[in-house]
Amino acid sequence: MSSAPEQPKPDDRHFDQLATRFAEKIYGGAKGAIRLAVLQADLREALPPRPLRVLDIGGGLGHMSLWLAEQGHQVTFSEPAAPMLEGARERFAAAGQNATFIQAPWQELPGQLQEPFDLVLCHAVLEWLAEPYSIFPVLRQLTTAEGWLSLAFYNKDALIYRNLLKGHFRKLREHSFAGEKQSLTPQQPLDPRELATQLAVHWTVESQSGVRVFHDYMPRDFQEKTASNNLAELIEMELAYRRHPSFAGLGRYLHWICRPC
Repeated sequence: MSSAPEQPKPDDRHFDQLATRFAEKIYGGAKGAIRLAVLQADLREALPPRPLRVLDIGGGLGHMSLWLAEQGHQVTFSEPAAPMLEGARERFAAAGQNATFIQAPWQELPGQLQEPFDLVLCHAVLEWLAEPYSIFPVLRQLTTAEGWLSLAFYNKDALIYRNLLKGHFRKLREHSFAGEKQSLTPQQPLDPRELATQLAVHWTVESQSGVRVFHDYMPRDFQEKTASNNLAELIEMELAYRRHPSFAGLGRYLHWICRPC
């Protein structure tokens, strides 16, 4: 008996045509400011006060990498999308900072990099991958035995809660969580419990923070008013509650800092 033809696997999502829109939407307002503030605060707490060799996988437009370079770290920046990579180059040049830039998907990095890194960033990458957990062995291979992994991912729990608040019960019944093809909504939110199980083979999670634990649930007019009039206080409150036992898990993204097992 002949078997049915094998269906093609979905591809990882890259941002060749959406780089400018991505920059404006994600980093041009309060959402991006909160995200950067939380990631930076967590890394300040976790990292030692010495220069590190840093690898940023899927680094987008280089906001986090540039901040780390400005702290004195030696940065290698990888990004598969040419427009995003060029945007990062321009950002570094404008700031007078240097980095090694590599245009490559994560699958090609082990063949291009000779030594592991003290710190590997993987921020907002998993949710765009066809098979998110397949990256974990590569992340481990690229990190030194005494190094750190900074992992930020789109939180399925937060998406479910947001749909509950909006009364989108049909979407929940149908488990319809993926964004539209040309949307900037990630194609695959991650279940934190399943992710933790997969991660535990290679990593121990040392700290967990929620990114935007309340901002995205505020009514739109409150969001706009607070962001316009009091962005500093908004960020202060997000930082204060990012690890609250009741609120951290509601973060639109979660940020985990991990050490190798």
